[in-house]
Order: sequence, then C-alpha cells, then structure tokens
Amino acid sequence: MKFEESDILQHLPKQFFASLVKKVNAKVATGADVINLGQGNPDQPTPDFVVKAMQDATAEPDNHKYSLFRGDPELKQAAADFYQREYGVTLDPEKEIAILGGSKIGLVELPFAVLNPGDTLLLPDPGYPDYLSGVTLAKVNLELVKLTEQNDFLPDYDTIDPAVVKAAKLLYLNYPNNPTGAVATPEFFRKTVAFAQQNDIGIVHDFAYGPIGFDGHKPISFLQTPGAKDVGVEMNTLSKSFNMAGWRIGVAAGNPDLIEAINLIQDHLFVSIFPAIQKAAITALNSDQSTVKALVALYEKRRNQFFKAARAIGWEPYHSGGAFYAWMPVPKGYTSESFADLLLEKAAVAVAPGNGFGEAGEGYVRVGLLIDEPRFTEACQRIDKLGLDFS
Repeated sequence: MKFEESDILQHLPKQFFASLVKKVNAKVATGADVINLGQGNPDQPTPDFVVKAMQDATAEPDNHKYSLFRGDPELKQAAADFYQREYGVTLDPEKEIAILGGSKIGLVELPFAVLNPGDTLLLPDPGYPDYLSGVTLAKVNLELVKLTEQNDFLPDYDTIDPAVVKAAKLLYLNYPNNPTGAVATPEFFRKTVAFAQQNDIGIVHDFAYGPIGFDGHKPISFLQTPGAKDVGVEMNTLSKSFNMAGWRIGVAAGNPDLIEAINLIQDHLFVSIFPAIQKAAITALNSDQSTVKALVALYEKRRNQFFKAARAIGWEPYHSGGAFYAWMPVPKGYTSESFADLLLEKAAVAVAPGNGFGEAGEGYVRVGLLIDEPRFTEACQRIDKLGLDFS
C-alpha cells in the first residue's frame, strides 16, 4: 500500500532552517572551514547544577511514571515565583500558567486551540518562521504586520489596514526579537494593550529571549504592562536562558482563558513532560540566576566584538538591544539569498538570509552570536576580501 500525506501536511511551509543546514553541511563536506553564523542553537552547556538536578530526578522511580497531564504543580509555582521575583508580575500558578514541551509547541498549537478555520491571525514580518506552521494547521487566514528599521522593528498599529484589524483575532509579537535583536519599550507594550482592548484582539508574546538584553537594559515582560493579562499570554522557555534547548521545556503565562485552551488541547495531544525534566526546570527557575547573567554578559561581549569587526570593513549593523543575533544589511547588487550564497561559497561563512523570516526581511541577513569571538574577526576579514560595497 502507498500512503499519501494529508492536504494539511502538503501545504505546510518549507522548513527554512532545515534548508539552511543542508547548504552548510554540503559546504562542510567539501572540507571547507565554515564559520557558521547562521545558526540559532545555543552553543554553551546547560549549567552543572541543572544537569545534576536532572540526574538525581531521573534516578527516582516516581519520576518513571506518567506525569500529570497539566504539569507538575511545583513547576507551575516555580514559574509564578520566577515572574514575581524577576518582573513583579503576580500569576495564579493553576489558572494562569501552562507547562509546555518548549515554547514552540505553545506558539504552534494556540491558533487551533482558540481560532476557527477562516479566522485571521496577525504575524510579524520579519518573524520566526515556525509561526507559519500554526497558520496552516489551524486553517486560518494570515495577515502580516510589517516591521521596519525606521520604527525599530516595532509594529506601527496605525498603518494596519482597518479591515484587517477588524477581522483579526490574534496578534503575535516577539521581543527581544528574532531575527532583528530589537527590543520592546514600556510605551510600545502600553500601546499594544490599548490596541488589543479597542479591537478585541488577543496578544501572544513570544519571550524566548527574555533575559538577553544589552547595554545595561533588562528586557521587559509583556505581562508587566497594566491590562496585559486581560488580553494575552506570554510564551517563555528555558532554552535560551539556561541553554536547555534540547530539553524542550517552557511555560505559557497570562490570560486564564487562553491558558485553559492550551491545557485542554494538550490534554489530547500529550501526557505532559518527563517528570525529571520538570524537576530540573524547577531548580533552574528557583536559582539565583547568576548563570543567566554570566551568559548575557558573554553574548554582549560577542555582539560588541562582531560589531567592531563588521564596522572595520564598513558593514554597519542594526544596533540590536537583545537576543543573540545581529541583523545586517545586504551590500549593493545582492538579494538576501544571493548574498548568503556568495558568503558560503566564496568565504565559507554561513549566515541566514533575511527573506527566510518573511518578505520584509529582504535586504538583510541574520548573524548568530554563537561562536567564539576571534571567529567573528576572521569571518569579517574573509568577507572583506570579496570587495563588496556596503555603503
């Protein structure tokens, strides 16, 4: 027998990062010394105390059983305590927090948990490509909200077509931003809450890079904004803050109706997460966050080193305020993809083409700050030899 994929699967967007990895691996296979600036995978190890907590919990027989469907109450309490301690946000651990197998699950499942086929979802452009998966799976309409450098890659709500605003049911945001490194301001989040309230639009804030802020500024949580819990949720993860990307653990926090919808759909899709991983997450969230602060300092040092090396060859970056990316303009005569292909082919330097994050990403490439500092200098020196016009 031959089985065909469903129409939904056939219409899923191409996995942008899989294509990028394939190109890089092909270059590596030629024997080239590729400097990979295209990745978004944290390169540092999970802190030892978190690993130890996992090891201890794995040895406990009680953790070998099915976990509770809606997550360990102790983990939900740890998440609530974390938000109170770090952001001054009060959350009911049972009604306003859901446990996720990584924040991507929450971001992809939420559209078909609270929207109906034909409803309208607003997504940022450029934005994290996997948001698009939820659009296809939920069979909802997609409208893009263009982000521009002139507006610091924050949406300008006044420029959105009124007909689109009227139809919209959900809006996704992401600050600190992937791919641009832009950060949100308290004023912007206040405008967002007002926009949501005036137009009955739910807000989903992807806070994956929450702790990673530079220049003495700690990124703010959307939930710190008055009225935020009335209109939306925030997706958070331990992937970036504790280098636990492969562990797949995160939380959703905020509006109780949206949290209940997440819990309900997960009741049918999953049996929560391996209890030992949840125990390790509790340890991480309850820690003094000193390892997080050290990690942020490392990323800032890398950003500054890359900026220095890029400016030395006349390549001026967007001054990112957070996340672990640099958002770089493409030189004259190139598209995002042709420039990325040129760098890989001629300089053995891999970057992520901006158009992979949406049409508004055209004209840029994304650089990941996930290698040792000397390699940034070497990468820029290789690029300089190509004689490109960055003016």
